[in-house]
Amino acid sequence: MNGYRTAPLTFPEVFGLPLAVDLRTAARAFGICRGTAYRLIARDAFPCPVLRLGWRYRVPTTGLLSALGIEQSPVRSVDLQTGAAQSAQWTYEPFPPALLESEDFA
Repeated sequence: MNGYRTAPLTFPEVFGLPLAVDLRTAARAFGICRGTAYRLIARDAFPCPVLRLGWRYRVPTTGLLSALGIEQSPVRSVDLQTGAAQSAQWTYEPFPPALLESEDFA
């Protein structure tokens, strides 16, 4: 094994990925080194779709998540609590009666 292998991605890292990632990040998600990823692409055996853009490879995150067996982002309780706190700060104010009586709403 060489010194190029890095730790696999954690779940929070996986769910925070952008629309497409570089090949190194995708390789980390699968727990393989970058060299193995290039060899798999050369054999057309990489576990998810890979796009070649010029000299670079990009991996769409949707294909990466599907290959990892992840179909949806999980909902965490902290996300629900944050959303509830934010919505509690918003106030609903209906249209003022004068605006509803104007010709714009007639």
